[in-house]
Amino acid sequence: MNIIVLQHIKIEDPGYIKDLMLVDGVNLTTIELDEGEKIPNDLSKFDGMFCMGGPMDTFMEQEYPWLIEEKKAIKEFVVNLKKPYLGFCLGCQLLGEVVGGKVVKSSPAEIGIMDIHFSKQKDEDKLFSQFPNQIKSLQWHSYEVQGIENNKDITLLASSPITKYQIFKYQDHAYGIQFHIEIKDTTVNEWGCVPEYKKALEDQLGAGALENFDIAANENMSDMNNYSKILYQNFKKIL
Repeated sequence: MNIIVLQHIKIEDPGYIKDLMLVDGVNLTTIELDEGEKIPNDLSKFDGMFCMGGPMDTFMEQEYPWLIEEKKAIKEFVVNLKKPYLGFCLGCQLLGEVVGGKVVKSSPAEIGIMDIHFSKQKDEDKLFSQFPNQIKSLQWHSYEVQGIENNKDITLLASSPITKYQIFKYQDHAYGIQFHIEIKDTTVNEWGCVPEYKKALEDQLGAGALENFDIAANENMSDMNNYSKILYQNFKKIL
């Protein structure tokens, strides 16, 4: 099994799901876009694609010109090749843009451990049917996908009170997940070292918020790791 992982900052990898893939002996090809690594021209050799989060936004093509090629690669993989895709946070927004949506500022930003509510469509979904109707999630985003309501290829699977498209799928093989299901017990502290993330956190929750955020994340870590496991096991079935 060959999986390509598109990363935008080294500390945001597939986290707990990566650990599960390594145990399974999955062949991972990681492209560190922010360090100048190039996406292979031939994407047909990969069975699935993971696209991770990052401190930049989808519209920052002038500052991060590799976003242009990344969007083309996602479109090739998802729309043309119709291969399985999982996008987390920024990866969710990139998918949303590729399939005709727009990425807009969230009002307010969502940062913290928050509730996700699944739609009825979840019960028929290949990846999420085993999930409970409501879960706790780790949110750390200031932008979100909108404008895909009239796309017949899109199914809304989960929302939060602030963000409608917390999980959506394109056709039956590509998924955008706005929150972070992939986290590990080291994630919050590692991400708190990224200036953009720390500023967003303190703007939203006040100075010194990192410690409380880390405590809250670890209180829910067992459940979140279990959800990652279910997601990964089901994702393997559609590869």
